[in-house]
Amino acid sequence: MIHKPSVYLYTSALFAGIWSAKGGARLILKLGEAGVIQLLLSSLVLTEIENALRSKAPDLLGALALILDRSNILVVKSALPETLQQSQAFLHHSGDAQVLAAAWDNSVDYFVTLDRKHFIDNHSLKSAVPFPIGTPGDFLSWFRAKLL
Repeated sequence: MIHKPSVYLYTSALFAGIWSAKGGARLILKLGEAGVIQLLLSSLVLTEIENALRSKAPDLLGALALILDRSNILVVKSALPETLQQSQAFLHHSGDAQVLAAAWDNSVDYFVTLDRKHFIDNHSLKSAVPFPIGTPGDFLSWFRAKLL
């Protein structure tokens, strides 16, 4: 049986996938819908995306519900205290540390974000976690390489 990669979506990547019908983030949602990958997010990301859409694009709240359902996105449990403490060593923003810790505890295969400052360009973080962190485009390149 082929392993279905688990992909954790950070708020910025999920927002991009909802906002635009084109692009890497939307393609990731489509891969989830096709059942090729398992999409994960935490309840904190769900709260953040709802708040972002309410303030920036309230007309897309319905699309959020539809995409969450169609893409088979799983909302994972909060992280264990030990993992949260590990995450806080690399991320000083409490919310970011909680999101990372939830991904870490759920043994994801890839963490997708558009946040360069806190995640993508944080080299000490990227070398400490057991999964790659990258943009939607980075993930799609990684995924293609896994298929070959």
